[in-house]
Amino acid sequence: MRIIGGENRGLTLASVGKGDPGAHLRPTTDRVRESIFNMLLGGRYGDPVTGARVLDLFAGTGALGLEALSRGAASAVFIDSGRPAQKLLRENIAKTGRQDQSACLSVDIRRLPPAPAPAELIFLDPPYGAGLGPSALAAAQAGGWIALGALILCEEAEVVTPPGGLTLLDTRRYGDTVLTVLRAEG
Repeated sequence: MRIIGGENRGLTLASVGKGDPGAHLRPTTDRVRESIFNMLLGGRYGDPVTGARVLDLFAGTGALGLEALSRGAASAVFIDSGRPAQKLLRENIAKTGRQDQSACLSVDIRRLPPAPAPAELIFLDPPYGAGLGPSALAAAQAGGWIALGALILCEEAEVVTPPGGLTLLDTRRYGDTVLTVLRAEG
């Protein structure tokens, strides 16, 4: 697993290999991450990355948020309650040298504390089939984590049904991964 583009392009990240089912760690493959960022920066959504505050929910290794930082995001908050994930997050943030732009929270995503500032770009990659996506999005909305107009990318085994206030923009399938793109509306 490596950073695909930007300042940290080619940097190899600490990895869990094929994943850690016990810890619900299933890293986004390089191919899917590259497709995500090609879609994000392909013009359809403007440039939602440069200067953005990023929220990486169910962050795991942090690869999505770190990719965004490498490509010009201003800051990222990584949230994952698992111990293995927290260890990998800290290691990967250090490898990329992004400590000053990053914060890690080890909390249950359904019980988020109030946000220090809302994020304009949100990645959501819950354990597949657990049904945690909509409740995590609702908690993020309630805690002020999602900015008006924010772009949200949900990685799941199926299309994520958006809670109120979020509009479905697109869905794409990559093998067993379905990417759902949402926008926060007023």
